Amino acid sequence: MGEKIVGMAAALLHGLYGFLHLSALAPVLDTVVEAVVMFAFVAVFVMFLVWMERKVSAHMQSRIGPNRVGPLGLLQTLADAIKLTIKEDVKPVKRDKVPYFIAPIVAFVATFMGLVVIPFDKGVVVQDLNVGILYVIAITGFTVVAILTAGWSSNNKYALLGGFRSAAQIVSYEIPLVMSLVPVIMVTGTLSLKSIVDYQAQAGYWFVLPQLMAFLIFLTSATAEANRAPFDIPEAESELIGGFHTEYSGVKFAMFFLGEYIAMVVSASVATAVFLGGWLAPPFLGFLHLPGFVWFVLKILFMIYLIMAFRWTFPRLRVDQLMDFGWKVLIPLSIINILVTGFVILKGL
Repeated sequence: MGEKIVGMAAALLHGLYGFLHLSALAPVLDTVVEAVVMFAFVAVFVMFLVWMERKVSAHMQSRIGPNRVGPLGLLQTLADAIKLTIKEDVKPVKRDKVPYFIAPIVAFVATFMGLVVIPFDKGVVVQDLNVGILYVIAITGFTVVAILTAGWSSNNKYALLGGFRSAAQIVSYEIPLVMSLVPVIMVTGTLSLKSIVDYQAQAGYWFVLPQLMAFLIFLTSATAEANRAPFDIPEAESELIGGFHTEYSGVKFAMFFLGEYIAMVVSASVATAVFLGGWLAPPFLGFLHLPGFVWFVLKILFMIYLIMAFRWTFPRLRVDQLMDFGWKVLIPLSIINILVTGFVILKGL
């Protein structure tokens, strides 16, 4: 289904290029169209996720949540987006102008570009790189630079402290996150997300079963990478007023906000492709015959629901507890999991 839609869209585009005598620019125009479509999908999806988080938190706290703007409050997020767009852009007088302006752009673009290699369905991927996992880890790593830059350029001690916390946290939890993916790479022998999904289709099982430990480590580390509770130390409102984005408002704040949710989508997408079979239907629900894209999105929503549930289940950790958990618990477990996987592969079990 996904391949047919992509093929029809490609044929339509190239027919349009030929009609307009733009064949020489086809590769560039294809890229632009793909970027626009992907941005439109992400923008709508993120607005839905904000509504979903409000509803999840309300349900867990025995409240109703958004229920006024639009049916079931579905348009509340759109109203908030409009409000942020037209809100006055208040800037600190003594800010460092260029880094202050660039930081939210880098934070948004770095996470958004991580979606380039995500295989939403068979044949539905912007670019299937043979080093897809490495690309995602490398490109999303720029967010820590953006956050640290935002904190430093704001000329605010709370923002600077939040930036330092974020740098320490992301660098620390990047290690177990990467190491949790190593066992799957060892088994499949590839870094391509599409190839990993194809391997699961041929093997007849998802990696979440034999690699449950790796899946839990990845989920925990991804939550910390996105600065989500209970790992939201860089944004701790009760301590730092909002952390690295304290001095940002309007569209610039919206870009940081959007970047956080896109980071969740990227992490959930990687987990779906690596551990949950990507676009493959669950064996016990195969009779539904839904398109692969629908299964992929449903799995993403399941992963994001878990991350949202964490926020209202666990209390925020102290900084020392956060670092201890990453270095003394997750990293040793990741190393043990790699060694066990290597032993199983070596013995051919």
